[in-house]
Amino acid sequence: MAGMNRRVPQGKKLGKEQLGLLKRLGAYVFRDYGRHCLAVVILILVSVLANVQGTMFMRNLIDDYITPFLLSDHPNFSPLAHAIGKVAVFYAIGVISTYLYNRIMVNVTQGTLKNMRDDLFSHMEKLPIRYFDSHAHGDIMSVYTNDIDTLRQMISQSAPQLINSAVTIVSVFVSMLILNIPLTVVSMIMVAIMVTGSKKAAGISGRQFGLQQKNLGAVNGYIEEMMNGQKVVKVFCHEEQAIAEFKELNNRLYESADKANTYANYLGPLNAQLGNISYVVCAVVGGALALNGIGGFTLGGLASFLTFNKSFSMPINQISMQLNAIVMAMAGADRIFRLMDEKEEEDEGYVTLVNAKEENGALTECEERTGRWAWKHVHQADDSVDYIELKGDVVFEDVDFGYDPKKIVLHDVNLYAQPGQKIAFVGSTGAGKTTITNLINRFYDIQEGKIRYDGINISKICKPDLRRSLGIVLQDTHLFTGTVKENIRFGKLNATDEEVVRAAKLVNADGFIRRLPNGYDTVLTGDGGSLSQGQRQLISIARAAIADPPVLILDEATSSIDTRTEQIVQDGMDRLMHGRTTFVIAHRLSTVRNSDCIMVLEQGRIIERGTHDQLIAEMGKYYQLYTGNVIGA
Repeated sequence: MAGMNRRVPQGKKLGKEQLGLLKRLGAYVFRDYGRHCLAVVILILVSVLANVQGTMFMRNLIDDYITPFLLSDHPNFSPLAHAIGKVAVFYAIGVISTYLYNRIMVNVTQGTLKNMRDDLFSHMEKLPIRYFDSHAHGDIMSVYTNDIDTLRQMISQSAPQLINSAVTIVSVFVSMLILNIPLTVVSMIMVAIMVTGSKKAAGISGRQFGLQQKNLGAVNGYIEEMMNGQKVVKVFCHEEQAIAEFKELNNRLYESADKANTYANYLGPLNAQLGNISYVVCAVVGGALALNGIGGFTLGGLASFLTFNKSFSMPINQISMQLNAIVMAMAGADRIFRLMDEKEEEDEGYVTLVNAKEENGALTECEERTGRWAWKHVHQADDSVDYIELKGDVVFEDVDFGYDPKKIVLHDVNLYAQPGQKIAFVGSTGAGKTTITNLINRFYDIQEGKIRYDGINISKICKPDLRRSLGIVLQDTHLFTGTVKENIRFGKLNATDEEVVRAAKLVNADGFIRRLPNGYDTVLTGDGGSLSQGQRQLISIARAAIADPPVLILDEATSSIDTRTEQIVQDGMDRLMHGRTTFVIAHRLSTVRNSDCIMVLEQGRIIERGTHDQLIAEMGKYYQLYTGNVIGA
């Protein structure tokens, strides 16, 4: 989780980073909702100015209407009613404007979060396998759920509230200066105290909110890991240790969340009390000025000023309260944008895979699927096009590779797989068998040497086209939520129902599928948890069969099937492998006896190669593995 859990910087650097995140988030919102945001700003201005105008009019209402009305022996209610109606209109405009901009912000918020999730997922699908191998899946899920959710309150409430508060502070400050300068100075002193306290508390809580999001991702990652491995936990009676480890992670989350919210929650009550003190002081001083008529200050002016005083401290208090949501959102945005900034899988290939047919003795490209494929090579020099038939000729030339470039795990690997051959890899765990197959489909790129596919360096082949030519059955099967039919059709999305059944029959999966409650329409959930491991493996093999690829990679494809079923499946696999180049990794050496070439790997090197009979005759490592009937754990 190193890539996701970098600590939030402290001090001045924190402010710069948050400012950058705010600008980037703002650009993200304005990208699709610029006009909506402009409308919101206008409506906020109208709302604030209407409320300020209504408050300012209170001075005239008291001095020009209510006071003469009280002193008159024969009061005329018409002017007073007209004045009250005028005030009501101002406040009604403010209420309508507030409702409209809040309603617009709901659409802006949900639309932005939807677009962000879409962009996140689209970007994630373009990341290399290396990223998912080095990051906890639960931590990645936390970005989609917890981190994006932190932005919801900020965009829908905090952002408009900040604009509202800023406009309110400016307009109220100007109005207070117009009413009485000395009282305005008194209010400013209290405001300065509020701002200083808010700034210190926000700095402390900001660091803790960043730590909280990191710890939340760690907790989610641990829960996801324990859910996937629950059977292992129970088999080895690891429950107490798992609970202890979870409590430790959960305590870290509790401590960071407690500290973050403690400092954040200090702000509201503290600023509220400072606002009350400011109100009382202004009431006492202003009352003395108004009663003595100093500076022409009137009771109406005092009523308006005290309302403004409350209105002035309120937005500052609101800003301090929103800092909680803003700082948390910035911690979430940091993780979101860090995932978006992860480098996508590079693909410099330009050779593509196309359907082909033969016309006048030459291969040509066609739209329909003919069962023949060709590599389309467009020469950049003169735009001429060559079509090279896909036969499945795979060659490794002096290949070196390491997941970490400083630690090479494959050394000087040379192999030649001719079209239609079955090549088997055997060796102890960690010898590099699966690594070789990962290099063929370019999940990882080699450090040294070359891999050629039908004479073409695979670095020149577009990765999607390269992988489309390969059918892979992994040891760890994965079934998606959906029907059995849909899971098999995953190998060929436009396959007909007849093709689905034909593929299932080919690998002898049709019998058990028809015995399921709804046959091929049985819905699988939880990675096919209701099926046995062998049944899940059969469906994944059928998925590869329906793709009808020219090259097959079988990584422990029958490891989860019992011996009797394995023989049945092996017959179907033999039919599937006929005419195709096939790479097989198997723990059971009996499944590789009929391979055209068996390669024995040890510590990343090919130490033996040959047919079963040749290797038995040599009485080397393969002989030891075969006669001992052991091939590693």
